[in-house]
Amino acid sequence: MMLSRKNPFSTWQCIGLALLLCLLIFAVGEWLLYHASPTAQHLSESFQTPNSAAPLGKDQFGRDMLARLAAALRLSFLLALLSVFSAAILGVSAGICAAWRGGWVDSLLNFIVNTVLALPGLVLVLLFAAIVPGSFAMLYVAISLVLWVEYFRLVRAVSKTVINGAPVQASRLFGFGRWYIVKRHIWPAIRANVLSLAAFGAATSIIMLSSVGFVYVGLKPPTAELGLMIVELFPYYSDAPWLLAQPLIVLALLVLGFQLLAGSRS
Repeated sequence: MMLSRKNPFSTWQCIGLALLLCLLIFAVGEWLLYHASPTAQHLSESFQTPNSAAPLGKDQFGRDMLARLAAALRLSFLLALLSVFSAAILGVSAGICAAWRGGWVDSLLNFIVNTVLALPGLVLVLLFAAIVPGSFAMLYVAISLVLWVEYFRLVRAVSKTVINGAPVQASRLFGFGRWYIVKRHIWPAIRANVLSLAAFGAATSIIMLSSVGFVYVGLKPPTAELGLMIVELFPYYSDAPWLLAQPLIVLALLVLGFQLLAGSRS
């Protein structure tokens, strides 16, 4: 008799995952197979319509849009991965520490979190980006500092309940160490929520990267970045609407994919 295994993902999560995989394949496949430069200019080919040589056409400087979109996607995926990983490690560790230790440790970490929350996340990213304009590392640090707060608040709240529960008390009586308790009791309780926060955080980091590019304090030209591409192409929307539509559609699909992936697990 065959036992059916329940799918850990909902239908919408599967759609989001498939969408992200398609975008990732496009970004990596272009890098491996297409070999076009995202920054090389050919002014004589400005606003070239899609053809066999340039499947998505060329922008106002004659730069290949296929290469630029793929490069922008790789940049967005990289930033999302780095920011979410750093924020999750910091937030989860700090949340468990605050719940476990309590007292002045909990009060100090809560004070730091409230200080970060005093400014809207995008404003904080804009301030960091303005310090060193065009720095990918500064944007990564700023976005990570914004994202870790949500992990901390969630993990702290759940961990307090778990730590004070009977299973953890029993494990302590049997002499099990902290690492065992975290792995056996705390992580299973927070895992689903942390993974959902990671998907939401990836979408948020991509939106923030595009937002700072949109106001010209993010990455600088000729870097291929979705927000910056939208700003550069917007003045030409009436002459070449297909060019402006491309980064807009890619950005929307990228954020939508992560938002769908973050849906509640069945």
